Amino acid sequence: MPRRIVCRELGPPERLRLETFASAPLGAEQVRVAIRAAGINFPDILMAAGDYQLKPELPFTPGVEAAGDVAEVGHAVNGVAVGDKVIVRMRHGAYADEAVVAPSQLTPLPSSFDYAEGATFLAAHGTAYHGLIDRGRLETGEVLLVHGAGGGVGLAAVEMGKQLGATVIAAASSEDKLAVAQARGADHLVLYGREPFREAVKRITDGRGADVVFDPVGGPVFEESVRCIAWGARLLVIGFTGGVGMARTNLLLIKGASVLGVRAGEAVRRDPGLGEVRLRTLLQWAEAGRIRPNVSHRIPLEDHARAMRLLIERKAIGRVALIM
Repeated sequence: MPRRIVCRELGPPERLRLETFASAPLGAEQVRVAIRAAGINFPDILMAAGDYQLKPELPFTPGVEAAGDVAEVGHAVNGVAVGDKVIVRMRHGAYADEAVVAPSQLTPLPSSFDYAEGATFLAAHGTAYHGLIDRGRLETGEVLLVHGAGGGVGLAAVEMGKQLGATVIAAASSEDKLAVAQARGADHLVLYGREPFREAVKRITDGRGADVVFDPVGGPVFEESVRCIAWGARLLVIGFTGGVGMARTNLLLIKGASVLGVRAGEAVRRDPGLGEVRLRTLLQWAEAGRIRPNVSHRIPLEDHARAMRLLIERKAIGRVALIM
């Protein structure tokens, strides 16, 4: 029987259970996917703890993205065939051996990606795209400061910032993470703890500051970022893994700066056209070899708690994938 990870009580990853389940019947307009890998994202951890804005009814299976093979197709489905290699986009449910989904939730797996790369591609790179392009309006020649540059979404922002012609400053917590960021195109590296990053940014930019700040960390990192921005800067709030930061409005006023929230999934639900352009561009870049997830860990499904802990404890470099 297929297996899945089930959240029956809210809390840490260790409370999640591995269970078997009976395959759901397939509707006429549905597709069954044999999942080969699922990506782990911070929203999965927050959702299981009850701390995310989406709160599924218990019990539920975490996981917003996966990759695998089409195993069965409803008789009213067109354009999808058994054996197709696909990426699956979900609100939750990806930590499982199989899933029944609508064809609209499927995206072709880029030809050069394996399943783990496909399962860790669209959430992080989609967020980076929405932040840098739709919200931040990053332009060629501007300075982009990326916090948490060793994480999945941070590395995606580093990679994408270079595609857009920016000068990229990558800030991270270890030399290993910075080495990967440099390999993905970062022009300047800042190690937290070695030098206050706001001083490093001022030094690198000759006092001008960053035009765009990509911040999945929040807390004191966000608060200090406001002190090293250029005129007209855009501060992109991607997440708050380091706590909720407070904006000093006088500094924002003096710099004519903007603080912009980034919710890639919600933006597409409100304006599907944004998602079509984003997806088409990301797939083109992937097929051309210009972007690719960095999967530092591939963990068996049954070790889901250990895999989720890698994100919580900041031990991953890029992405972590569960392997079925």
